[in-house]
Amino acid sequence: MQTAMRQLAERPEDVPAAFADRFNTGDPAAVAEVYESGAVFVPEPGTPLTGPQAQAANARFMALGVPITVRPRHVYAAGDTALLIVDWVIDGVDRDGQQVHIEGTATDVARRGGDGHWRYVIDNPFGVA
Repeated sequence: MQTAMRQLAERPEDVPAAFADRFNTGDPAAVAEVYESGAVFVPEPGTPLTGPQAQAANARFMALGVPITVRPRHVYAAGDTALLIVDWVIDGVDRDGQQVHIEGTATDVARRGGDGHWRYVIDNPFGVA
């Protein structure tokens, strides 16, 4: 796993990379910084979570110990709000020696905060599934 961490995004297209770098450190608190307060995380279709529940769901993915790779497909920004369509994959061997392969195309919304950094408002990793 990586130890260096990308700074928070200064452009909407950089939010997925900032997330991935933090995810790959294995530090849930670092990942939480990529989300606005009150952000929604949808760990499985139809299950929107916020706050500690969202952070715990993200931590479960991170606990696999398998890195995530992200590839933004489209980024559409209007003022301080952006829609991100991002292909992603978690692929490798987990801590128990089991092969893991999870992938999807996220439909995410990010917003530029008062500090100039972009963060997720809605993180929907399985998109329209």
